[in-house]
Amino acid sequence: MLEKVNKTPQNEDTPFHGRSPDGISKMAGFELTRNYLEKYGMFALSRILFNHESPRRKTLFVTQNISSAAARIKLGINHEIRPGSLDAKRDWWHARDYVEAMWLMVKQDVPEDFVIATGKSHSV
Repeated sequence: MLEKVNKTPQNEDTPFHGRSPDGISKMAGFELTRNYLEKYGMFALSRILFNHESPRRKTLFVTQNISSAAARIKLGINHEIRPGSLDAKRDWWHARDYVEAMWLMVKQDVPEDFVIATGKSHSV
């Protein structure tokens, strides 16, 4: 949804520039939410969550992929880890912290959209 941005870090004023099916569908959800807020006066808000981790993540995500590969090496199933680019940097936080942030959002008197992130990039 914030793909191909010209400014880092992104914030609530960063224009959307979705260039993937995932990003475009998130943009549509954001606009639908805004429609319910403006047209029907519902308490509706959007949040944009940067990368977050938890033990429930599937192995297609980098941290679980590496952890799973390390376990397979220990069991003798695999002999190496191939993580891809180690130069990638991401803003990461734990899912529990995101849930707390979303809970605080819905407790506001007036709905407001938020970008939820740490503002810090970490290498893979």
